[in-house]
Amino acid sequence: AGSAVGATRTAKSFTATACDTSAFTGNSGAALVQQVKAASLDCVNTLFKLTGNDAKAAFNEAQMATVANALRDTATTYPGDDSTSAGQLVLFLRAGYYVQWYNKDAVGPYGATLQTAIRGALDGFFAAPHSKDVTEANGATLAEAVTLIDSAQENARYTGVVKRLLNDYNTGTWTGSMATAVANTETVIERGFDQPAFVSALQADPSFATTAASFVTRNSSQINGADPVTSIGIQLGNLVANDALRAQGRPILKDLINRYPLVGNTGPLTMNLLWFAEKKDAGNCSYYGTCDVPAKLVPLVLTSNYTCNANLKIRSQSMTAQQFADTCTSLVNQDAFFHKIVKDSGPVANDNNTSLEVVVFDSYYDYSLYAWEMYDIAVDNGGEYEEGNPATVGNQARFIAHQATWLPGFQIWNLNHEYTHYLDGRYDMYGDFNAGMTTPTVWWVEGLAEYVSYSYRGVHYDDAVTQAGLGTYALSTLFDTTYENSNSTRTYNWGYLAVRYMLQSHPQDVDALLAKYRAGDWAGARTLLKTTIGTKYDADFATWLKACAADNCGSLPTTQAPLCTASDTRQYDKNCRRDNVAATTGNYSYNFLNLPAGVKQLTITTSGGTGNADLYYNGGAWATTGSYQAKSTSSGNGETLTITNPPAGYVFFSLYAQQGFGGVTVTTTYN
Repeated sequence: AGSAVGATRTAKSFTATACDTSAFTGNSGAALVQQVKAASLDCVNTLFKLTGNDAKAAFNEAQMATVANALRDTATTYPGDDSTSAGQLVLFLRAGYYVQWYNKDAVGPYGATLQTAIRGALDGFFAAPHSKDVTEANGATLAEAVTLIDSAQENARYTGVVKRLLNDYNTGTWTGSMATAVANTETVIERGFDQPAFVSALQADPSFATTAASFVTRNSSQINGADPVTSIGIQLGNLVANDALRAQGRPILKDLINRYPLVGNTGPLTMNLLWFAEKKDAGNCSYYGTCDVPAKLVPLVLTSNYTCNANLKIRSQSMTAQQFADTCTSLVNQDAFFHKIVKDSGPVANDNNTSLEVVVFDSYYDYSLYAWEMYDIAVDNGGEYEEGNPATVGNQARFIAHQATWLPGFQIWNLNHEYTHYLDGRYDMYGDFNAGMTTPTVWWVEGLAEYVSYSYRGVHYDDAVTQAGLGTYALSTLFDTTYENSNSTRTYNWGYLAVRYMLQSHPQDVDALLAKYRAGDWAGARTLLKTTIGTKYDADFATWLKACAADNCGSLPTTQAPLCTASDTRQYDKNCRRDNVAATTGNYSYNFLNLPAGVKQLTITTSGGTGNADLYYNGGAWATTGSYQAKSTSSGNGETLTITNPPAGYVFFSLYAQQGFGGVTVTTTYN
């Protein structure tokens, strides 16, 4: 939400073709104009990439003024198409401003000479009768000329042009490049708010704001969240972000916010304007009629709800029953895994966070659009755990998350990481989040969350292993990690490495540390880390890192997978087991899985029991000793198969009885 006002100037997207740069860098005056007019649009487009001496030779102020004056002269007879090469002249000027913006030292400054010339060029073009033709041919050049307004930072001078385009726009006839020309006014408006002259122009002409608002309401049937009407409408929010324009903007925003629904196609427009009203005109929710919006939004957005148990519930936009069940299973089973690691004896004193609410938006887009208002949080992240004050009876701990739509299948981004924060806060860290941050505890808080998340899911932490090979930090340095002095690599990758090393190599120190954390003895915990331990483990940590970089980081804790729930005892699923599997000598225990698309790794393990069971895998049919793609045939029942990138759909595995076996546990996991 908000205005993404910035310095970037947009390059034109054409398919670049071979073009002789020297035709532009080696000519000036009339010869340069002739070369620009004779070139194809694709050729001129390649000039956006010029740097160094070529950039200076093509786009110094004298060259740009020459081409701008040529556009002024050409505009007097502009026929509404590119037969006089007006398009090439406009695009050349756009390329020049773009290149100069990013290469000022090479190109040199632009001053009054070019400003006079570009104003004459744009004045002439927009005054030309045929620049108002509603045709595809005119629209192609018009769209570029509109963008050139912003490239030249002449946004204030051409507010009248923007008003005319917004007024004249007609959904029935303004299609293709003509619609693009109108869409390009959004850049002129958005970046104009950064220019005092533009603000002054709008202050002197209130009809600009009402024209833009009318454009939105007249064309509201087009609103879908990814359309020019939404984009231009959102820019109206900048009116209340500016002291000089706030009085103009308030009634406009009030009308639009209350005119259109908060969810559905109009949600992006309404929610962005609401952001401006709340963040840039704070304290006026009564005027806007929006004081109750947070409470209203929750049932409107989170329409699917599920109770895992008395201590855990999920609210989502559109999760299925199976997705709810799988998520509950993952979280509930993580509890035992967590407690096995930290060896707690129950919640810390005065912690009343007896339940957790998990909120799941359909995508990061939805999360960023709604969560800031519903839960008063920052949304420039991958999700957020809100502990609140656990000493308050009835306080609701909440993890606000979103689906990872960029990954295959259904996944809630950071689910197990954030759930660890809830468990750690309840069983390890006395008081609220701020209390735990009075001394540097980030290495533990974030490192443990990463450690539990990756270990519990059985996922190899590639990034952390890579970092181990770099040996960037000493252990004693990591004890000093804060959110302010670290980046994501130090916070997460190195936090994981520090926690894993301490849990594996010095568990008694971890026990002592947690005893102090659980009592809220932050100073005592700090003394333990920085004085008692200090640097004495640094050398061993460095040695461990080298081994870890070679993928020998030590043993991870294990947890028994839950029992498979399918009624067919031959069917296995993600992260489940069956006990007491048996077969007589020479016979098979036949089994299968139905894998979703995108599985990277399938692992099948057997353990325990009596006899000798060999493990066979086949991708497309029942697995036997004569038909298999992989096998594990050691003596006894300790077999493991890891299948990389198995196919989607049904895959098969069997336990063959070299010797009659029984009481075997079979576990399947995939990620």
